[in-house]
Amino acid sequence: MEWKFPYPSLRVPVLAANCVATSQPLATQAGVAMLARGGSAVDAALAAAITLTVVEPAMNGVGGDAFAIVAAEGKLHGLNASGRSPAAWSPARFAGLSSMPANGWDSVTVPGAVSAWRELHARFGRLPFETLFEPAIRYARDGYLVTPVISGLWRSQVESLGMFPQFARAFLPDGAAPQPGQVFRCPDLAGTLAEIAATRGESFYRGRLAERIVAEARRGGGVMTADDLAEHRAEWVTPLGIDFAGFRVHELPPNGQGIAALMALGLIERLSLDDGAIDSAEAQHVAIEAMKLALADLRRHVADPAAMETSAEALLAPAYLDARARLVDRTKANAPAAGTPKRHGTVYLCAADAGGMMISLIQSNFRGFGSGIVIPGTGIALHNRGSGFVLEEGHPNRVGPLKRPLNTIIPGFITRGGEPLAAFGVMGGTMQAQGHVQLVLRLLAAGQNPQAAIDGPRWRVEEGKVLVESLWKPEMRAALGKLGHIVEPRPLTEFGASQVIWRLPEGGYVAASESRRDGQAAGF
Repeated sequence: MEWKFPYPSLRVPVLAANCVATSQPLATQAGVAMLARGGSAVDAALAAAITLTVVEPAMNGVGGDAFAIVAAEGKLHGLNASGRSPAAWSPARFAGLSSMPANGWDSVTVPGAVSAWRELHARFGRLPFETLFEPAIRYARDGYLVTPVISGLWRSQVESLGMFPQFARAFLPDGAAPQPGQVFRCPDLAGTLAEIAATRGESFYRGRLAERIVAEARRGGGVMTADDLAEHRAEWVTPLGIDFAGFRVHELPPNGQGIAALMALGLIERLSLDDGAIDSAEAQHVAIEAMKLALADLRRHVADPAAMETSAEALLAPAYLDARARLVDRTKANAPAAGTPKRHGTVYLCAADAGGMMISLIQSNFRGFGSGIVIPGTGIALHNRGSGFVLEEGHPNRVGPLKRPLNTIIPGFITRGGEPLAAFGVMGGTMQAQGHVQLVLRLLAAGQNPQAAIDGPRWRVEEGKVLVESLWKPEMRAALGKLGHIVEPRPLTEFGASQVIWRLPEGGYVAASESRRDGQAAGF
């Protein structure tokens, strides 16, 4: 690992025996407080995640989904806590539409985040479940000072969601998004969190909170039922992995998009990327072209595993990756289509404790606050994950009853020689798989330390263009243009936010947090 910091940043990594890294300082401090009380890394991550639903509501909430990878007991444990569509969501319900609704009740699938908190604590927690909610409840009840970045993200959603009366009541005090430094309180959410804590989430799926969700769905024209909520279960799954640069990179299996990151890394491994010049146009061109191939397969093949015609294993099969790698032209950009393999988807945080437990966790309401639906008197903003379905007949991700849509949120993990090494993630919609690839290249191929890897400039492939950060030098952008890429500069805030915790061989960890956001890494 190189202890150099070649990019503009105000951040330095934290080195400690116990670490937490999140996108918001108050959430990080909530996690560190749990470690100081004797809690596990999972306790710390959960306290941070629950606090984030209060202090960063424009990015996640109680009404969202969650995924996690935990290193404990000598292996990796994956958790898929994404929810399914209501049983009444037949394709006929959406007939005549050109795309899935972006908000309203017809974009709301069953939220899974609460079930993730319960499952993770039951298996790996040490502190009482109720204790993990104390910081979040305090901030929701007594208030907290809104940070400048979150204020900006909040304001950006007023135009699209401000017409929802309950959203405006809960999240637009005095009719507007909070300004930087303004105190925001949400006493309804404080009461909801207290009820979730006291019932270990039972109220959310089979109790009073569930009844209120169903009643509001009925009033608003939605079809979510008590059975839809009661039948939800988070599922423990086995992470997928691929070898890269002498390490092994792990992602959760579909319905998430993590497999696209693994596919792209598999292609790059075959293309012998020049790791000595990670910021060159040549190296980034190869990574971009590999990512484009992986994304083409993601959009065509990945969905709820029960509906996929192609298995995850087939997409990662060496022979298939060999064939796809041969499509990369080092001299020019291409617009690849999906392949045909043989048949057989925010806030991100991580935590690690002195006992060796590590967790990579991500949760989201999808697009900002989500659907615009807020359950009266609860502060619960419901996600719009259902808009991740497609309407195309015959597509594995076509909307249907009791299906999980393609999900953008993905936690990442790295091992070496079978031992846990790093928890990492990059939040930000379709940026996530692309961000994972770029972060892994910097960490593993270029040997950069976690903070430098986070600070490095990023790109994002979108609709035939390569969107690039202003951090990229003009000559690199020009070189990509000569290779045939349509290059378009965008603001730094459009390229996701990352956290990394890396285990040191001498003991302890290096923790780093996103320099583009409010994030904080801390430890002791």
